[in-house]
Amino acid sequence: MKKLAVLLLTVFTLTMILAACGNGGTATSTTKGDGSAAPASEGASDTKTGKPKIAVILKTLNSPFWTEMRDGIKKEAEEKGIDVEIFAAQDETDLQGQVKIFEDILSRDFDGVAVAPLTPVNLIPSIVQANKKGIYVVNIDEKINMNELKNAGGYVLAFATSDNEKIGAQGAKAIVDALGKQGGEVAIIEGKAGNASGESRKKGAESAFAAASQIKLVDSQPADWDRQKALDVAANLLQRYPNLKGIYAANDTMALAAQQAVENAGKAGQVVVVGTDGDQEARDSVAAGSLYATIAQDPAEIGITSLNKLIDAINTKKQGSVDAEPETVWIDAKLITKK
Repeated sequence: MKKLAVLLLTVFTLTMILAACGNGGTATSTTKGDGSAAPASEGASDTKTGKPKIAVILKTLNSPFWTEMRDGIKKEAEEKGIDVEIFAAQDETDLQGQVKIFEDILSRDFDGVAVAPLTPVNLIPSIVQANKKGIYVVNIDEKINMNELKNAGGYVLAFATSDNEKIGAQGAKAIVDALGKQGGEVAIIEGKAGNASGESRKKGAESAFAAASQIKLVDSQPADWDRQKALDVAANLLQRYPNLKGIYAANDTMALAAQQAVENAGKAGQVVVVGTDGDQEARDSVAAGSLYATIAQDPAEIGITSLNKLIDAINTKKQGSVDAEPETVWIDAKLITKK
């Protein structure tokens, strides 16, 4: 009986050990309190499932534009049964923080990474390293300086974004149309100086204003995408140019601040303010008859397109090249007015 008991105990122990060894896990994406993704559990891997393992680096999660993009990516990934980890810098000045995120990703076994760089050049060395490791790279929203990237020996497969110059022109054209034949003085509140998206929107707005003979562009100042700075800039513009009739802002955060400055100055209904991005707060303001219009981008679709480009490249084992021109995918933006 003792020998039988020992034999049964041995068999039971071996069975439990084998069961534990066979219970392999799959890496899952978790999210920290700041909205960035936490590392998957140690030892977990997608190699057993054959699913692509993808990372996404956004600029920040401090604005609705980026949170909508994150949510769109997460929903698409869930529908496709793919694990995606989403990271973001603390804010749009955290250049080194974004580089560190990319460096950490390079030390793990990702198949692809989609990046929205804070500047056209800050992630170029990391992209070159990703290329060397065979990690596919897709560019989101803020265009990388492709000449600098090529000179460094790197490349991306695709670039998904809205046409920011066209967006700026749409915003300015909305002001021109609202002012009609009478026209008047207008101003631009820019994003952060040197930021490619903001500079393109500014350029588009300048072109549209210049094309209208009844419009005079009197000033253009940066407010760094910041609400308080935009409030101060708009207040100064209204004081300096008492006949100002229109303000185009390169994002909705600054547009809402400009509208507040207009109302604070007792000029509600006298100055047409148009923003950019189509944030919900801006849409609500337009519906209420406060903000005149916003140019609504589709950040979720931009993110989804980027994700699908990576999935396709991974599944088809697409070959990239320094000399190949990246595929550009334009995502349309629409003018949103009270009408």
